This record gives sequence, structure tokens and C-alpha cells, in this order.
Amino acid sequence: MTEPNNIIVEINDLSKSYRRGGQILPVLEHISLNIEEGTFLALMGPSGSGKSTLLNLIAGLDQADHGVIRIGGVDITTLGESELAEWRARNVGFIFQFYNLIPVLTAFENVELPLILTKLSKKQRREHVSTALELVKLHDRMDHYPRQLSGGQQQRVAIARAVVTDPTILVADEPTGDLDRVSAEEVLQLMERLSLDLGKTIIMVTHDPRAARKANLMKYLDKGILANAPEATFTECS
Repeated sequence: MTEPNNIIVEINDLSKSYRRGGQILPVLEHISLNIEEGTFLALMGPSGSGKSTLLNLIAGLDQADHGVIRIGGVDITTLGESELAEWRARNVGFIFQFYNLIPVLTAFENVELPLILTKLSKKQRREHVSTALELVKLHDRMDHYPRQLSGGQQQRVAIARAVVTDPTILVADEPTGDLDRVSAEEVLQLMERLSLDLGKTIIMVTHDPRAARKANLMKYLDKGILANAPEATFTECS
């Protein structure tokens, strides 16, 4: 169940720091942000600004020092380690810069991985995987291994793997960072379609203004502070 007004992600007064030796280094300071269901959010900012840290906190991969992260009505900051792992498996789809496909598994088998520990039957898993691969237009490549696919195709397999469980949110960390321009455009168009046509909520960290322009909400992090992005950020070319 989502929050009223279709708010699927609610972040309130979130702070995070890391300890280096005897020094405490603040990374995020008093971040507050609401994300509506179906939003495609781009997070931008200079290196070291806290983008990936914020993404990891939203995905339940790291824990905040202070504040609330409520996703689909669940405050994940109150969950224990095992509860958080179970929550991630059900609610978060991950898209990484370098695909993270398993080389010895076919495209079909890579996409099926998140379903192995579910209660779905083998037939049901096959149906889910087939649907996901059709969505990314790679059904005819289901028996190919990663080495037999282009970078863009591997990333589309990774997206199929991310959506196959029908997660609450998709988190993407520089999803086009390792792709040529044509492949990057195909992947971004696919992500845009997931948001616009299928109502998927996507949170993407990117340094690329072209990628950010595909999003319908853009935020900028600098020195741990969240703000609307400067207009120049999206008009410059990288």
C-alpha cells in the first residue's frame, strides 16, 4: 500500500556520515524528499556529493545515522538486518553500471535468479522471465551468454532481471556509464517507458546530462545538501 497522494518514497531529515580514523565525515545532511509513484528521478552532483550513498540508503543497502526512509508505507530504517534483506528481495530492483551478469548463466538464467527463492513454480518462473525479456526486446536472445551479447544488450538483460519480481522501486547507479551513445539511448528509452507506460518508480544516479533529461524529476546533491538542479546542469554536454 502506498502513502496518500501516491507518495511511494518518503525521506525525512535523513543524515549519514562515515568515520575515517578519528574524524567524522558528513556525507548527507538533513535530506528530505518525497517521490511519487511512477516518477523517474535523476540524482546528479559532483563526485563525492553523496549520490550513491543516498541511493544505497533508499535501497536498504546501508543504514542512516538519523532520519526516516519510508517506502510503500514501510519505514525501512526500523528493520533489522534479516528483515531488510527480505524487504530488498521483494521491493527493490537493481540496475548497475557494469551489468553484474553471471558469465556462466544464459540471459534467461540471469533474469530468473531473483525468482529462485520465491514460491513460484518452474512454469511460473519461466512465464515471468519470458515476459521480462519480451519487455526489453531480447526474448530471442534468452539462450545467449553475456559474452555473446553487446554491452547494451547486457544492460537490457540486467533491466529485465531488475523488473522480473515487479519491485516497488528500481534503483540505477550510472546505468549508461559503460555504454556507447546509441546503446545508452536505447537503455534510457526503455527506462523512460518503464516509468511512463508501466508506472515504475525509478531512482537513477547519473553524471550525464543527456541521461538526466530523460527523467521527469531531477535533483542535485552537492556537499550532502539536496536541491533542484541548476538549469546549466542539463544544457551542458559531457
